[in-house]
Amino acid sequence: MANPQALADPPRDLAAIIEASLLFPSFTSDTAWEIGCLLRSRLLQFHAPVAVNISLANSNQVLFHTCTRSGTAPANDVWVSRKRATVLMWGYSTWYMHNKMGGDEKGFRDRYMLGERAGDYAIHGGGFPIRVTGVEGVVGVIVVSGLKQEQDHQVIVEVLQEYLKKQT
Repeated sequence: MANPQALADPPRDLAAIIEASLLFPSFTSDTAWEIGCLLRSRLLQFHAPVAVNISLANSNQVLFHTCTRSGTAPANDVWVSRKRATVLMWGYSTWYMHNKMGGDEKGFRDRYMLGERAGDYAIHGGGFPIRVTGVEGVVGVIVVSGLKQEQDHQVIVEVLQEYLKKQT
């Protein structure tokens, strides 16, 4: 297997974290399939087993779910759920929330008064909001789980940038 193509380091400055500019003109199950397959292909370059999940925001409807290779575990799906919940609750990527809180999970729990529900959320990169031009709010969530958190985030950003560039 070839060495994986390097991912850029994602920014840590909140103003520089790219989200709002990655707008879809529309988003359907076909779009989810295309994005999911692009992510899987890109992630196959890495040796780690990774889970990819794309779901709608208004339900628990999963439009795409796969693992890149043997070795994923039920814990990957727990991370998917926690990252998805964070994106849906705050409307930002989990990488954004991680950097907003300085990676401080206790501070995150306390600031948002999560108490025992804190475990339902994750401020680790890899959860990303799907936004559509002309639609208010998040319409879906893309989650990658299995690499380092900054890589989980950045692979989504790079795949979306490439995909959306081809759509214009």
